[in-house]
Amino acid sequence: MISVMIVEDDPMVMEINSKFLKRVEGFTLYKAVSNLDDAKKFISIKKPDLILLDVYLPKENGMDFLKWIRGKEIDIDVILITADKSIERIQEAFRYGVVDYLIKPFSFERFKEALIQFKGRYQKFKKSDVDVIEQKELDKLIASSNVSQNEDDFAKGLNKYTYRTIWDEIEKRNYEDFTAEELAEKLGIARVTVRRYLEYMEKENKIDKLVEYGKVGRPQHKYHKI
Repeated sequence: MISVMIVEDDPMVMEINSKFLKRVEGFTLYKAVSNLDDAKKFISIKKPDLILLDVYLPKENGMDFLKWIRGKEIDIDVILITADKSIERIQEAFRYGVVDYLIKPFSFERFKEALIQFKGRYQKFKKSDVDVIEQKELDKLIASSNVSQNEDDFAKGLNKYTYRTIWDEIEKRNYEDFTAEELAEKLGIARVTVRRYLEYMEKENKIDKLVEYGKVGRPQHKYHKI
């Protein structure tokens, strides 16, 4: 489980974010705090994997906390949650290494997307039994993060959440062969829909398609992750 700390001064927003977090598989709330002193105290007791950090706190600024974390070289990832839409703030946040930036108010779907993307990368690095990664594998991780693009920028007729659902299932199968029918049955998605996403992933060079010819009937298409 990925351990998460929420830093938020508004009790209602803290409760909403906590409930959102419980709805996303693979995450657990370590501590929810309303000020930076408590955040620093609980980090010293047990370091979480991820912090959902508000910027505007009473007489405090979440960016100062982010800079403190980086200055202390503490290995914690941060998603910034704020009503600040300024380009200057967004640029500053990414320069200090946030993994995502959520602008209030946001939907549960956008919140979930941010966590799922983080989980995919986190688990990939956590499970790795080597100290280095090749460019091809790194490009896959970067490509997965780019699934967060707007619908208008995504492939016409495809949905980023459906894409992520199908890709997560493919990841679970490692490099084993599978069919569109198997994925459709497992995920409860129409076979024709699954095939469209698999065709798109094939164009991205994320999967290969194999054609098996049987004695009777049409040839069967099988896929596996590259």
